[in-house]
Amino acid sequence: MKMLTCLAAIVAMLGQSGLVQADEHEMAMPTEAVVVLKQTKGNKVRGQITFKEVNGVTRIRGRVNGLTPGEHGFHIHEYGDLRSMDGTAAGGHFNPEGKDHGGLHADERHVGDLGNITADENGLAKVNVDVEGLKVHFILGRSIVVHAGKDDLKSQPSGDAGPRVAVGVIGVAGPKAAK
Repeated sequence: MKMLTCLAAIVAMLGQSGLVQADEHEMAMPTEAVVVLKQTKGNKVRGQITFKEVNGVTRIRGRVNGLTPGEHGFHIHEYGDLRSMDGTAAGGHFNPEGKDHGGLHADERHVGDLGNITADENGLAKVNVDVEGLKVHFILGRSIVVHAGKDDLKSQPSGDAGPRVAVGVIGVAGPKAAK
């Protein structure tokens, strides 16, 4: 009985101190994110990508410069770790459900499978990808990786897109910068 009384007193004190009251300070889940892509060693690829949730769809927009013309694998990777010069510290494709690799619209695919982006003759790729059901807060702290080659959308485990030419961490977007 003494232990129960003691426990009740502790819970009452914590409640009064605010340590167990989160209602006043609840934070909304972020719905916008940004990535600044940095080149990997030996490459000159850079860019910026934004993520914005709108009505159950995450809109991924941006520009990537310095690519060779053609298609390039474009993925969300498991870690936001940029400590390796070649981008490999970012790990593999983000795949929390253990699914096979596939294209963006495949029935079975990694969460991180975003398909390919296409660079024009000047090496510029304009990113315009919509993903249903992807929540921005679920990918914060992970990374975006752009690969040297085309993702064939079927080779396991990652689409055979070649080395990583750019990588960046997905972070919470702040207020819009003045133009």
